[in-house]
Parts: sequence; C-alpha cells; structure tokens
Amino acid sequence: MQTETGSTTHDSNSATDKNTVNINDDLRQLERDIHDALVEGTNIQETVHNLTLKAMKADRLDIDSIRRIITAVTNGVQEGAQQKFLTVSNQSQTAKTQITAAISGLDSALARFAEASKLAVQEAAGHAQRFSDKELVRTKTDLESLESLFLDTLQNTASAAKGVISDILHDAANHAKNNGTVVGTQLKETLATFAQQAASVGHAQIDASAQLAQRTAGFIHKIATGVFSGIKDHTQEKK
Repeated sequence: MQTETGSTTHDSNSATDKNTVNINDDLRQLERDIHDALVEGTNIQETVHNLTLKAMKADRLDIDSIRRIITAVTNGVQEGAQQKFLTVSNQSQTAKTQITAAISGLDSALARFAEASKLAVQEAAGHAQRFSDKELVRTKTDLESLESLFLDTLQNTASAAKGVISDILHDAANHAKNNGTVVGTQLKETLATFAQQAASVGHAQIDASAQLAQRTAGFIHKIATGVFSGIKDHTQEKK
C-alpha cells in the first residue's frame, strides 16, 4: 500500500520530470527557430528579440534558465549563419549585418527582461507590498551577472564557430564588451530600483502575494505584446 506522502512525492517528481522535458523541448525549438530566422534572413533582429522574450516564462527566469536561453539563441545564430554563409563566397558583409542584427535582438530582449524585473518591484512598492528579502537578494544577484553571462556565452559561441562566422561573432563580442550593451544600460536602472526596495522600511509593507518571477513574467508578456508604449523602440538603441 502506498502512503499518501509517497504518492505526493511520486507525483511531485513526475511533474518535475515533465517540466524538465518541456523546457528542453522548448529550448530545442527556440534554437531551431533562431537558426531558421538566420537562414531566411528577414526581420532578424525583431524575430530574435520576440523569440527570446517568448522563451522567458515564470518558471524559467532563474539565472541557469536564462543561461540556457541565451545559449540556445547564440547556438541558433551560429548554426544558421554557418549553414547560410559558409559555402557562399563574397557574403561576409551580409553575414556580419545579419549576425549583428541577431545579437542586437538578443541584447534588447535581455534588457527588457531586466526592465520587467524593475517594473515588478516598482508595482509592488506602489501597492505597499514587497517581495521577500530572500527573493530580492537572489534576483538581484542573478541580474548582476546577466551582462557578463551574455558576453561570455557570445564569446564561447564565437570560439565554437568556424571561419568567417567565428570572426564575426568574436568581433560582435568584443564590440559589445568595449562599447557597452543595451542590457548593461538597463541593468543600472533596475539594480538601483532593487537597492531602493531593499532599503525601504519593511515593517510598513506586506509581502506581495505573487512571486517576483511571476510578476516579472507578466511584465515580459506585456512588453512582448507592445502593451507599454515605446517599449519596442528600445530594440534600436544599440548597434
């Protein structure tokens, strides 16, 4: 006879396994979609931006999940560009333009993730609510490493690529490192908001009923669908 506790544990493990399979399937699909966008060669920046935001769901906003999303996107960019341009002569400038557009789309999507985190915290503060200190600290730590994660993954993808595609990706990584990124600019605002929230008088507030990740995912959806006026214009901020 199976105990109630044993049944609950089994159900929990099954749900976890199913969720892991779903995430892995989604990441493989994300990589294929990015690959196809590079091969097709139209609206690359907007397509990469939108696909990246679509992948950012409430249960996938921890730093490990974001790392996997960034990796899937950069792998898709590298593989798509490799397939399209490796056997085509005199296309290096076109390849550079399209890869740069794809990286810009990823950069701006990460910036919108950082912005969504800021908006979630501001909304809670506006309703005299606050998220738990543990959750705020964990999310702040994740955000502090976001830009370096983006740059490191881009550099690693460049090293795994071949020929002119590798050179272009290395150039893109070095340009982002030396000239700054959209996500880096947005993170300054977001982290300042987190610092203000951490310094606020906690006992005058109540805990927010929803988790920070859930609130952030809600804002990501609003940003992705253009609910906030002017949000989509940010995709053109950095070149």
